[in-house]
Amino acid sequence: MEPPYAPEVAAQLESMMPAGVPPIGLFRTLARNLPMTAAMSGWGRYELGPRLSLSMREREIAIVRTCARCRCEYEWGVHLKFFAERVGLTGDQIRSLTAGSADDPCWTVAGERAVIRVVDALCDTGDVGDELWAAAREVLTEPQLLDLLLLCGWYHAISFTARAVRVALEPGAPRFADVAAP
Repeated sequence: MEPPYAPEVAAQLESMMPAGVPPIGLFRTLARNLPMTAAMSGWGRYELGPRLSLSMREREIAIVRTCARCRCEYEWGVHLKFFAERVGLTGDQIRSLTAGSADDPCWTVAGERAVIRVVDALCDTGDVGDELWAAAREVLTEPQLLDLLLLCGWYHAISFTARAVRVALEPGAPRFADVAAP
């Protein structure tokens, strides 16, 4: 959808973005089904809000990794554009999240390595084995692990949607080629 928007669409889109920021392409696309968009907005606010038990940095590590594993350049780029600097992701960490592993030397915090390993397990098998769960539980709380499972699933769904409907990449957002190995 492009402006001008019907009043109910404009109100929904405005509620999904920070004040004064125009709606991103994904939201303009989802707004073609306004009841669905309204229903999913509450969950999206939780996933990106202060009540999520993961830190903003852990959240972004999980989102960027999930989107990279789903090969969703659109959502991967949106999150890097808006959050990478804010949460202190380095170039090496962005490259690792895109095509590396939790064992890369740029990951020195056990909780962050656990987040990456859990996301990878979910992307690879749709499950988290008992050994990985126990290891992750040593550095993440149960609420954090539950939030992580649903965050990964949410961004799987977002990635599937953005790719399947061919949402155009956001202007100024990074591209996969921008973070190729040096």
